Amino acid sequence: MNSVEGGLWVVAGLVAVMGLVLTLPFLSRRVEEKLEVFLLIMGVVSVSLAGLWSRPLVADALRVPLKITAAVLVAGLLFRAVRARARNVVGRFTDRFGIPAFALLLVAGLGLLSSLITAVIAALVLAEAVSALKLSRRYEMRLVILACYAIGLGAALTPIGEPLATIAVAKLRGDPHHADFLFLARLLGVWVIPAILGLAAMAAAMKPEVGGRDRPGLAEDRPESVRAVALRAARVYVFVAALVLLGAGLAPLADRYLARAPGPALYWINLISAALDNATLAAAEISPLMPLATIRFLLLGLLISGGILIPGNIPNIICANKLSIRSREWAAFGAPLGLGLMAGVFFIHLVLRYLS
Repeated sequence: MNSVEGGLWVVAGLVAVMGLVLTLPFLSRRVEEKLEVFLLIMGVVSVSLAGLWSRPLVADALRVPLKITAAVLVAGLLFRAVRARARNVVGRFTDRFGIPAFALLLVAGLGLLSSLITAVIAALVLAEAVSALKLSRRYEMRLVILACYAIGLGAALTPIGEPLATIAVAKLRGDPHHADFLFLARLLGVWVIPAILGLAAMAAAMKPEVGGRDRPGLAEDRPESVRAVALRAARVYVFVAALVLLGAGLAPLADRYLARAPGPALYWINLISAALDNATLAAAEISPLMPLATIRFLLLGLLISGGILIPGNIPNIICANKLSIRSREWAAFGAPLGLGLMAGVFFIHLVLRYLS
């Protein structure tokens, strides 16, 4: 087999891996329940197919998840300790101001603060706040998805908010962009902040539905054990490590087909971040040689599509695992919402470009 044929087989194999990642969690309940293990297997397979195993890659897969895992563990233990008090605060607020006001404040507040408190902590606050509600599963699930969209968008405004922002600033720190702490806030803020406020308005406009025996809420009314907190942190560690490997293994596809694509094309191509970690895609795609308009398109595509499915970003994973939201349930609301946001942002950009 010559090198060209070998290269084509590698590409075909990586495309097959991506296809499995996109479809199996929806087709198999077992895969859905063990998603992080499945993605780890796919990551190992993709890196092996691409022939990219190295000590630095293994070190990254072991090291990169540590900070996020530590945050999930510490915050989980903290919220376990203050859970009862937090639930009382939620109850008093909703009794006094109503559910719509609470939904508005929750989505807007967590979205705008996530770039400072990190997406992980914002997601844990969200899960605990929603678990205090006594509303229907349908309402609570939609509230969680709206808030996770807001968190995923807002956390990208500073490099401490989420891994995608950290990677973007690191790659653009030198010439010609000289990215600093507020670089992404300046680049994306005019798009992200109105989107967060719009998501909050949608949450406030939803009609609260009282839960019942046939329509229970997302969380059981019982304290979380230390073992459960530790297990969730371990699952997040495995999940992020899997995405590091998967991102590295699929990098040849990104290098071959995405690196030179124009901004609008990258915007829509980045719909794949619905199923793949948007931080690893950002690492594979962003180049300091890109103009700011292309970088903005690229990042907005990653951020919006990252909310479409559960694997798209860490807030989705945390809340889906903690509140037992299934992949199909998430996609039923998250996919139309994300595609609508994608189309809306793209249309507004075209109008502004035409007017200018």
